[in-house]
Order: sequence, then C-alpha cells, then structure tokens
Amino acid sequence: MCKRFIVRAALLSAGLVLTACSPKNVSYSKDIQPILGKNCSECHVPGKPGFDASGLDTSSYASLMKGGKFGSLVKPGDAFTSALNMLVEGRAHPSIRMPHGKEKLPAADIETLKNWVNQGAKND
Repeated sequence: MCKRFIVRAALLSAGLVLTACSPKNVSYSKDIQPILGKNCSECHVPGKPGFDASGLDTSSYASLMKGGKFGSLVKPGDAFTSALNMLVEGRAHPSIRMPHGKEKLPAADIETLKNWVNQGAKND
C-alpha cells in the first residue's frame, strides 16, 4: 500500500513538473504577428527591399506560409529545419541573418517563434 502511494505521488509530481515546463500554446495573432510586425514587416512586404529580394511577405499568415522566391519559410512542427527559425536564430550564414542589419531578436521572441512552429504553426 505504502509503495503504491509513493509511486503514484512520484508520477503525479513528475507530470506536474513536465506540465509546468511545457511551453504555452502560442497564438499566431496574439504572439507571432506582433513579433513579425515589429521586426520583419518593415522590409518584408510588397514594395520594400526585403520583399523584392526574397519574395517574402510577412504581413499575413497566408503570405508567410506561402513563402518566397526560395521556397517555404515555415515547416510546421519542425523549428529545427524551418528557414524562419534558422534565420532569426543565427543558424544560417551571417549575411542573411534576420532581421537584416539590425540587432538579433530577443531570446524570448526567438523562443516564441520556435514554440509556434513546433506546435504546428497554426493560424489562431
């Protein structure tokens, strides 16, 4: 009886720790669009240099998911191979790190983008 109680208590505690460490559900409209609007849409909208060079428009979910001249930017469920994450995390060549010519995004924003992509890059 006592052993079962201890095992159950340990499993419950482990579950609570894992739940507490899990990232919150990331919302495109509440979390991602503000990051993109502040850091990307200055250049990556039609008529701006970033759009002209890459074909990438970050002004809407649909245009972001469409990608640009070099293919898709977001691979839902896989932040490690998504170009968006590689570019903002600095895992791509330094000459194409984003945002181009500006300070690296804050770690919290990079983590939010990573979590959103890993959670399936949903439009919510």
